[in-house]
Amino acid sequence: MKAWIAGALTVTLAAGSARGAAPAPEPVDATLSTSSGERVQLARWRGKPVILFYEDKDSTTLNASLKAELFTRGRERGLLQSAFVVAVANLEKYDFFPAREIALSYVRDEEKKAGVPILVDLKGTLGQEPLKLPTKTSTVMLLDAEGAPVYRHSGRMKPEEQARFFTALSELVGQDLTAEREKEVHP
Repeated sequence: MKAWIAGALTVTLAAGSARGAAPAPEPVDATLSTSSGERVQLARWRGKPVILFYEDKDSTTLNASLKAELFTRGRERGLLQSAFVVAVANLEKYDFFPAREIALSYVRDEEKKAGVPILVDLKGTLGQEPLKLPTKTSTVMLLDAEGAPVYRHSGRMKPEEQARFFTALSELVGQDLTAEREKEVHP
């Protein structure tokens, strides 16, 4: 029995070392549209880390607390220009006349309010290979400066997931974003 266990362990260890470390994730790309219809590729935002939010209309508030905290920490640390924020609205179920124009008008209004461009996914592109993101929730992804995924979460983030997100983002921007800044006390 000992010989069998030792043999199985040797085979397992040999197979593990033959595989080596997991390969680094490959850069991903997809072609989407702006709210005005211009076709753009995600690769357009390479050169800095990318924080990508992919949401359908019913999920835009699921991670509102993360979005607010992200902006607060970025502003406090002077890092608002250290990463790109790319918002993508999943409008696949509105890709017919006249719903498409109404949905695009709504997205343009939201862009003005948020001050951030919002890309639109009319064909469910991000739900397909290579990203295969869920299309009926809020997904938050971090891509490194070359476009390779380093973090992904779908659904409402719990505090421990937000902590993991800020840890991963800290590594990408080279500054600690894991803790909220202490509030200054004025006498």
